[in-house]
Amino acid sequence: MKDTTSKEKMLKKIRKALLEKRDNPYPNLEDTPLYENYTDHIDLLFAEQLTAVAGNFVFCEDEIQLIENLLHLAEDKNWRKIYCWEPEIQVLLGKYEFPHYTTDTDFLNAEVGITACESLIARNGSVLVSNGNSAGRRLSIYPHVHVVIAFTSQLVLDLKDAFKHLKMKYPESTPTMISNITGPSRTADIEKTLVLGAHGPKELYVFLLDS
Repeated sequence: MKDTTSKEKMLKKIRKALLEKRDNPYPNLEDTPLYENYTDHIDLLFAEQLTAVAGNFVFCEDEIQLIENLLHLAEDKNWRKIYCWEPEIQVLLGKYEFPHYTTDTDFLNAEVGITACESLIARNGSVLVSNGNSAGRRLSIYPHVHVVIAFTSQLVLDLKDAFKHLKMKYPESTPTMISNITGPSRTADIEKTLVLGAHGPKELYVFLLDS
């Protein structure tokens, strides 16, 4: 008689287990929150978490303060090739004559990309972006510096809340690219040494407008 192989023994155990009906030991697992309830101001939580992952947070009370902060930063960093492709932000920047490129002319030399976002996720200081906006896929990835202009109304506590907003905004067709950005691009693949900007922007700035 042929000996039973290890594979046959394993399959026999699987078949037996499938035939035995057992109650789910964790019926409420999906409804169980991963974190404790957070009742404080989520804008402060977002700022703390973003800073903790080497991001830069700038709160602006109004549009004028936003432009002033952008101008000071651009002058301090000597930025010249600043790109913005989203019409709403272009209108804001143009209103105060902030210099920027509105097309992809000479994009290979881009230094800064200014974009909007879908949501700001306070729990881990992340920025959710998609190609549903006019910035597309390139502007948040290619330039060495990524500047996000967001509003307090876009703040959510967790990633699941951000995806709810995304489904409400795009009920018919979900964007084909959704990216959750947590601080500047980084890697430690080479000799376990942390390197920023290996696969994307070296710096991330989030300008938060009160709204």
